[in-house]
Amino acid sequence: MPEPRIRTRTDHHVTHLALDRPDTLNALTPDDRDHLIHLLSAASADPDVRAVILTGTGRGFCAGADLRGAPGVGERIAGDVARVLRLGAQRLIAAVLDCEKPVIAAVNGTAAGLGAHLALACDLVLAAESAGFIEVFVRRGLVPDGGGAYLLPRLIGPRRAKELMFFGDALTAPDAARLGLVNRVVPDADLSRTASEWAARLAAGPTRALALTKQLVNASLDTDRGTAFAAEAAAQEINMTTEDAREGVRSFVERRSPEFRGR
Repeated sequence: MPEPRIRTRTDHHVTHLALDRPDTLNALTPDDRDHLIHLLSAASADPDVRAVILTGTGRGFCAGADLRGAPGVGERIAGDVARVLRLGAQRLIAAVLDCEKPVIAAVNGTAAGLGAHLALACDLVLAAESAGFIEVFVRRGLVPDGGGAYLLPRLIGPRRAKELMFFGDALTAPDAARLGLVNRVVPDADLSRTASEWAARLAAGPTRALALTKQLVNASLDTDRGTAFAAEAAAQEINMTTEDAREGVRSFVERRSPEFRGR
């Protein structure tokens, strides 16, 4: 397997992660996947990081898992598939969903299979006009993995999710936006700039309040009203101990813009 190729840099409190295997449309090898999980976990834990941008280089965002060199069906041992998914694709999607910083997907090209689910797990999704999304699994006789059957019905409802997964048709960026899978479609040349502008706004925000908000929203469809209200009250209790919450109240009283520090 080639070495993990993910470009990474952090500046102005924003971590930029770019999948960098353009010759394969940024298909993820196991090493790429594990390295990306590590980078997302590091960004989540780093108090200097307040937002994350995830994108790809070249014509693709991510073509999914790199299946070259994967064992054939007859070569597998019972339990291997579930184990690999649990420790691999599912762990990657969980790393995005559980990241304590807002994650923006800047989808620059094709997002297929696991690559599509990687984008959809992000908190905000920007797509270039040339980008496309493909639930490619059915084309290979496979069941969707990487949390697709969890994510898609929550984003667009079960009937639309089944249509995309049953037929495996390519979805253009404008169509993805109309379905609610994408926040905004922008010209290709504007994608990086727009993602950076959104990340800068998030990085200037109350980081802990955003983390708690993300947690509440992500859990909302899996809980009943009583549990959701209890979680909301607990999140409020935790957040009111932060410096940013106190600064927000002070700035309101003093009639000025707040200066949040992410603490």
